Amino acid sequence: MMNNYQLPIDGNWNTADIIAVSTLVDDVLMAYEEGIDCQKLLADYQAFCQVMPAKSEQKTFDRDLAQQTGYSIYQTIKQAQQATRKQLRL
Repeated sequence: MMNNYQLPIDGNWNTADIIAVSTLVDDVLMAYEEGIDCQKLLADYQAFCQVMPAKSEQKTFDRDLAQQTGYSIYQTIKQAQQATRKQLRL
């Protein structure tokens, strides 16, 4: 799994927030590299949305992650929501 990326951590986030965001990032990477359970991915996305409720924040974060890793949170979630299988692999 890629670990050479830098998460843009908000100074107002608590430990649970940081864990929620980093868990989703790990899920997205896993979806591309190994495959992931769609329900886990979507549940972790909901937790991410609690930390970052503003769509503009989510888009900025996604764009930053995509520049660093080549992987998109938005595209991954879209695929998971449309998936007909339990596992998602991109």
